[in-house]
Amino acid sequence: MKNKVLIKKLFALLTIFSVLMLAACGSNKDNNAGTDKDGKEVVRFATWDSEDSLELQKQLVEKFNSEHDNIKVVLEAYGSDYDTKIAAGMGAKDAPDVMYMWNYPQYKDALEPLDSYIDKKGADYKGEFYDALWNYNSADGQILGLPVGYTTHVVYYNKDLFDQKGIEYPKAGWTWNDFREISKKLTDPAKKQTGFVFSGKPDPYDFEMYLWGNGTAYADKDGNLAGHLNSKKSIEVFKMFQDMLKDKSAITSEGSGTTEMKSGKVGMFINGAWYLDTFKEAGINYGVVEVPSFPGGKNVSVISSSGVAMSKTSKHKKAAFEFMEYWTGAEANKARMNYELPVLKSIVKSEKLNEDPIKSVFYSMLEKSDGFTPSSFVIDDWSTVSDELNLVFEEIFNPSTLQDPKTVLDEAAQQ
Repeated sequence: MKNKVLIKKLFALLTIFSVLMLAACGSNKDNNAGTDKDGKEVVRFATWDSEDSLELQKQLVEKFNSEHDNIKVVLEAYGSDYDTKIAAGMGAKDAPDVMYMWNYPQYKDALEPLDSYIDKKGADYKGEFYDALWNYNSADGQILGLPVGYTTHVVYYNKDLFDQKGIEYPKAGWTWNDFREISKKLTDPAKKQTGFVFSGKPDPYDFEMYLWGNGTAYADKDGNLAGHLNSKKSIEVFKMFQDMLKDKSAITSEGSGTTEMKSGKVGMFINGAWYLDTFKEAGINYGVVEVPSFPGGKNVSVISSSGVAMSKTSKHKKAAFEFMEYWTGAEANKARMNYELPVLKSIVKSEKLNEDPIKSVFYSMLEKSDGFTPSSFVIDDWSTVSDELNLVFEEIFNPSTLQDPKTVLDEAAQQ
């Protein structure tokens, strides 16, 4: 009998404890989604940054909070678990009010359209950002994010290898024919030097820029691959890269090509601004130049753009947008210059980035790349298509196979 009473008492205590814990959790959640003890509106802000850049973000958030009596931003650093935690939050309708974003097609249904917010700010506000960036922060014709940072792709070249061969440094306006001839001249098997390195398994998202430059794309505006992925112009692009492998003027890398470029044995490499400090620290005497153009085509780059988006379920949208304005404004944009290329024209001008021999090239490519939409934004099942394209690259660029581009692309386009 005593045991039964004891069990009932323990059960009752556990029940009370559970209720209190739930209430505490609910209270905490209400605080995060409502107001803090000082009556400030709490805005949750999720970031994927880490280490030094995260410390800077903390400082910027603290500055915002110190200047606002009615809003308190809480920074949530998700790091490598970012996508998992964002997706889980969206699924539970408990996503952060503001969050870093790049994959708008995947998350678009959970994001707040920002067109009306931006329209209220006026044309001058929107015009401060580079036009090309709005396209990358949109989906289904709606703006879903404010641009924060970006990079285009450029050609990195090793000045020392050019000097050794007596080759003039490349300049804007050069063509892929020029590129190929230079690559051949830079190649020296006796010294284990190669003219060009590229990934044997390129990111399909990035590689499409070469097709744009030749007047085509993976798919049309409705996401249809047939007649586009396997078009004559697409085949020309894949064949050109494969031909450079065949004549030994280029090599493929199991990675991005960074390791090979850092070795000092490769003449040219194409990628974004992420590697500026990497090559500098490796002691590579490099320059950068615009991506070459095809005959009758353009030199175009894909844009890797990050933005900040607002949760559609946020209960604090006005406060959230106020913070988003701050985060993408001149002060914060300038503060992050050591980590990302500014997206505001006024900052580019005031800091004379358009006169910088290195950074100006990224901006030149940015302006030339306006109006191009990645197929990942129009193909519903992009993840599947991307996986299939990875197999395409493997078949065409693997040195042990080097399969016929037309045959491989025809087959892939019909799937």
